[in-house]
Amino acid sequence: MKISPLLASATILSILAIQPTIAQTGQPAETPRNPQVDYAGFLQLTEQLSEYRTGRLIDLDRFNIVAKQPNAVILDTRSAAAFAQGHIDGAINIPFSDFTEEKLTKILGDKSRPILIYCNNNFRDNVPPIVLKRAPLALNIPTFINLYGYGYENIYELDGVTHIADPRANWTGEPSPFTLDAQSLRSPATLDATRAN
Repeated sequence: MKISPLLASATILSILAIQPTIAQTGQPAETPRNPQVDYAGFLQLTEQLSEYRTGRLIDLDRFNIVAKQPNAVILDTRSAAAFAQGHIDGAINIPFSDFTEEKLTKILGDKSRPILIYCNNNFRDNVPPIVLKRAPLALNIPTFINLYGYGYENIYELDGVTHIADPRANWTGEPSPFTLDAQSLRSPATLDATRAN
């Protein structure tokens, strides 16, 4: 195979250009990393929180009990538009994309207060404003991690799945096209069918 003189020259020049970098560091030059983005730190925090988060998952009945504690807040981190279409009654909205130290401090204040979180994936209706996300991308996960990372450690996450028509969910807003009455939600046949989904 014959190599063109142009390709051979370009290859030699490329090797010569990176030689000083390799000679100085022993490694090829890396693209500078953004000091304001720490993926390794995020992974470390996520790993540290795994067991703690598991202990902070609570069912809907316990969620409602904790929500009645003094100073407790139900935090909905979906978009403002989704929140306006419907949410758990009494919840406040801070869209996840708006999380900053300043905003969380201004709105949530006391870092020891009970904070209850939920997301689309706690509801099986899969209609606007609670369209399901892929399970590993459910909003509860980054919300929990970020709140903890900002120093809010008294976090409770709604565990399990329900319907917005379940009266225990205290859903406000326009109901989905699908409706169930409270009696059918509590019937064993409906509960078994929803657990299977």
